[in-house]
Amino acid sequence: MSPAEAPSVRVDRWLWAARLYKTRSLAAAAVRGGRVQVNGQRVKPARPVQVGDRVRISRDRWRFEAVVAGLSDRRGPARVAVALYEETPDSIEQRQVLREERRAERAAAPAGRPDKKDRRALRRLSRG
Repeated sequence: MSPAEAPSVRVDRWLWAARLYKTRSLAAAAVRGGRVQVNGQRVKPARPVQVGDRVRISRDRWRFEAVVAGLSDRRGPARVAVALYEETPDSIEQRQVLREERRAERAAAPAGRPDKKDRRALRRLSRG
């Protein structure tokens, strides 16, 4: 089978079927916005993906990179969706580091609204 005859699915449909985006329109918007790359290139939503392609998704600080392991244009159960891709070890490691950073940020953040004592301390700070 030549590469032209190989089975393929639109990238926006595949992202939706793999449960990487909640709706197909969100997946298409991400592809059009340049937040999704296939094999290192910016693509359009209608670009076909094939088994073995590398897909990179960027959202804020979060990066996700995976190799297409299966094709589907229908959204199914999460267990089936996970079988459609294999996340790269670098991507897994980056997500772990980001998760730890977020935990540290949350731990350092104040618990809520300042109480009377905290407000007085803030006033003293702002007035000098």
